[in-house]
Amino acid sequence: MKRTTFRKIRWTLLAVCLLYVLGCRWIPGWGEGYATCLYPTLAAGLSAVASLFPFSLEEIWVVTVVLWLLGYPLYAHIRKREKGRTIIRREIEVLLAVYGWFYLGWGNNYYRQDFFRRSQTERVAYDEQQFRDFLTMYADSLNASYLPSVHFSADSLEHEMKALYAQVPSRFGLSNPCDWQHPKRVLFNSLYSGVGVLGYMGPFFAESQLNAELLPVQYPFTYIHEYAHLLGVSNEAEANFWAYQLCIRSASPAVRYSGYFGLLPYVAVNAASVLSESDYRDFLATIRPEVLGQWEEKSKYWGERYSPLVGAVQRKMYDWFLKGNKISEGHKNYAQVVEMVLALPSDWWKVKR
Repeated sequence: MKRTTFRKIRWTLLAVCLLYVLGCRWIPGWGEGYATCLYPTLAAGLSAVASLFPFSLEEIWVVTVVLWLLGYPLYAHIRKREKGRTIIRREIEVLLAVYGWFYLGWGNNYYRQDFFRRSQTERVAYDEQQFRDFLTMYADSLNASYLPSVHFSADSLEHEMKALYAQVPSRFGLSNPCDWQHPKRVLFNSLYSGVGVLGYMGPFFAESQLNAELLPVQYPFTYIHEYAHLLGVSNEAEANFWAYQLCIRSASPAVRYSGYFGLLPYVAVNAASVLSESDYRDFLATIRPEVLGQWEEKSKYWGERYSPLVGAVQRKMYDWFLKGNKISEGHKNYAQVVEMVLALPSDWWKVKR
C-alpha cells in the first residue's frame, strides 16, 4: 500500500511539473515569469550545490542516467524482480523526470520574451548606409584593439565580468550573478572539440562549462557567452551580444580584443550575405592582415580537432533542438547578434529602465 501511494505521489508531482513546462511553452507571460521570478532562485541554489564539486556534475549526471537506462532492464531481468511493463513504466518515469528537470532547471528560458520585447527596443530595417557605417566603425575598433598575443587573469576576468553583468539595465531581464558561480572544464574534452563545441550551459546544475582547449583570444568571449546563458539567456545571438558588449567595456586590452575578435565571424557572415562579392572583399581588406591571420589560425586550430561526421550529426541535432524550442532560425541564430547591436542607441547602457 505504501509503495502504491508513493508511486502516485511521484506521478502526481511529475504531472504537475510537466503541465507547468507546457504552460511556459504555450501560455503568454509564463515563460517570462519563470525567467524573472522562479529561475533566479533555482539557478542560485543549483549552482551553489554544483560549486561544492570541482568537476562537472552535468556530465556525470547524464552519463549516470544513460547507464541506468541501459543497465536497469538487464538487472531487472537477471534478478527477475519486475515484469516487462513495470520496467518500461520505470524507464518512462525516469525519462519524464529528466525532461521535467531540464526545463524546470533552465530550459523554460527558451519560452521567455525575445530580446527586443524585453528591452523595449524596435527592430531596425536594413539600411545599407547604416550597415556600412557599422562595418567601418567595427573594423576600426577591431584593428585598434589588436594584440599579437592575449594574456589575462581568469580570476580578474570573472570578477570584472560579474560586476559588469550586475550593471546591465534591469529591463533586459538578466538574473544577478553569484559569487560562487565559476566556469568548469568539461570531462570529455576531446568529444566537444571534435564537434566544435567551445562551451555549454549545464541546465541540470546551473553550471557553465568551458572547453579546455580554448585559445586565449577566445576564452573571455566564450566565458561571457556561456555566463549569459546561466543568467537566463537562451538565445544564442543574445549570448553573443552580451559577450561582445561586456568584453569591449573591460579595462583589460586583452579582453577588449577578445570581444571584437569574437564578433568577427558573425559580422563577416552578415557582410557576406548583404554585400556584393567585391564589396565584401573590400571590407575584409580594411581589417589588419594580422587579425585575419589570427582568424585563419583559429579556424585551422579547430579544424584539426574537428570530426566532420560526428560534428555534422551534432550540428543537425542541435539545429532541430533549437527549432523545437522556438528558436526558429536554428543554428543560424548565432549570427543575428549584429541586428541587436545595430538596434540599440549608443547610450543604451546608461538608460536604467
